[in-house]
Amino acid sequence: MDRNPFSEAEIAGRLARVRTLLGERNLDAAVFASPENVFYLTGLDHWGYFTPHLLVVAQEGQPVLVTRANERWTIENRVKAAAFRSHSDSQTAADVAALVLADMGLSGKQIGLEYWTAGLSHGLAVALQSQTDAKWSDVSGLVDKMRRVKSAEEQALMRRAAKVTDAAAGAAIAAISDGASEQEVAADCMSAMIRAGGHVPGFGPFIRPGARLRETHATWGDGVYRKGEPVLIELSGCVSRYHAPLGRLVHIGDIKGVDIAMAEVNAKAFDAVVKALRPGAIAREVFAAWRAVVDDAGLSHYYRHHCGYMIGVGQPPSWTGGNSVIGLRPDSDIVIETGMSFHILSWLMGTGRGDDFVSNTVLLGDGGAELLTLTPAGPIVR
Repeated sequence: MDRNPFSEAEIAGRLARVRTLLGERNLDAAVFASPENVFYLTGLDHWGYFTPHLLVVAQEGQPVLVTRANERWTIENRVKAAAFRSHSDSQTAADVAALVLADMGLSGKQIGLEYWTAGLSHGLAVALQSQTDAKWSDVSGLVDKMRRVKSAEEQALMRRAAKVTDAAAGAAIAAISDGASEQEVAADCMSAMIRAGGHVPGFGPFIRPGARLRETHATWGDGVYRKGEPVLIELSGCVSRYHAPLGRLVHIGDIKGVDIAMAEVNAKAFDAVVKALRPGAIAREVFAAWRAVVDDAGLSHYYRHHCGYMIGVGQPPSWTGGNSVIGLRPDSDIVIETGMSFHILSWLMGTGRGDDFVSNTVLLGDGGAELLTLTPAGPIVR
């Protein structure tokens, strides 16, 4: 990735909206530290987010991005909407951000700060606040909520990511067989992902044998797949930090009758979720649609914490958009809107009556819910 993925108008519109939201809270400025939100407001797509990036957005003037000095060339080449202020490795981003706030005339002003993000350590927040004369307040979630509804430019990136996902999933499925090396399957998957135009994903891919199915975020090892065991794949292509995950369960050699029956239930449950995704619906109602199919199948004993979550921008080490998961849960009151996108999961594993897993990325567009990932759901037998 060697350029800004967004148009100047797109970035300008986001910054204008942020300023409006800050004004509604009577804030003169805010400091954003979430890597996903800094990317969203500037378009800066690089691997440098392992060190803090502090983006200062005031009601007046150009935003200022503070990070390490050796990122200068990348930022000046890719970011047009924000000025760059660097810190040396003997300083911290907080040291320079405090100077920036003073230079921008924000001393004594009302300033917001993202308290709840992995991009801002406790020590860095304390250092910034102790060096700044300001009245601080928490703006966690302000930009995250903006990111929930995808613009036309974002939707285009997600469709491209979905094509990468399908290419990677197809290669992984084709490589799985009795005697296949876990590492070779993963290599085929990653190669296909890159050749299809994908960038480095924020997460995974997760590809693991039946013996380790419950290791939620573990991936391939150095073993060999064998006939009779299932293989789980859950992966996402990535284009300019946008992700479109899918998941499948692959059976080697044959499949049990109970697993075929569970796959039929799973397909109905998945379809119920897609049908329930409509503007104005409440997230808990979407979960209830999934739950109703599962209960009708005699699986009321089976517990599942959600049937999907919002998806889009993802920085390592996640594709979920930050260090939290905005799920379609039984207690969620989020209102579904056109432009939202979800990783819909119908997970029926460990039911005692067969196992199946299928997930896809779904975008709620003007024409309704659209399936972006198109790899056949199965049952898949290799």
